[in-house]
Amino acid sequence: MSHAPSDILYYSHNLNPRVAVAVARHLQAPVRYVRADPMGREREAFRPINPNTRVPILVEPDLTLWETDAIAMRLAARCDESFWPPARREEVMLWVSWSAHHFTSAGGVLYFEHIIVPRYFERAPDAAVVKAADADFREFAAILDETLAGRRWLVGDAPTYADFRVASALPFAAEARLPLEPFAHIRRWHAQLEEIDAWRDPFAGLD
Repeated sequence: MSHAPSDILYYSHNLNPRVAVAVARHLQAPVRYVRADPMGREREAFRPINPNTRVPILVEPDLTLWETDAIAMRLAARCDESFWPPARREEVMLWVSWSAHHFTSAGGVLYFEHIIVPRYFERAPDAAVVKAADADFREFAAILDETLAGRRWLVGDAPTYADFRVASALPFAAEARLPLEPFAHIRRWHAQLEEIDAWRDPFAGLD
């Protein structure tokens, strides 16, 4: 008799949970996927396992993790170390940190103002915020584009979590109005990621 996995990955369809689900499915992690709404009707129920009341959350019998990067590190260690290779962990971490503080930080603002605000808030996107984020995105995209001119993937010869993390906002590029047109190497690199089923459609078959 087969049994459902005891580990649960709680997720939503938003930017960071999308990355966590893509990682788990790419690594074929033995987890059960549960769509959740901890910012809404399930808020108090989720507070004991994540005081931030946000997803993603990975719940194992003896460990609970509630940040995308920590979840990715855990799943790579359990399922396929080459996705966060121990010999190159600092290089992967460099790109994870750069994404969080620079490239995806700027892209995340455009994602929020152009996608989340119209959906959930009774206001228009903040033009000043959008202008500043657009400028930041272009600045950091130029750095990424130059880097990718000389390599196929960010770390090594195969996709790693560095690629998944830095590309976090790119699946939302059209709707978030990310200015990718000048950056041919970024567009080529993300097209490669789109060839990976788990990245292109992480929610296939899920709610």
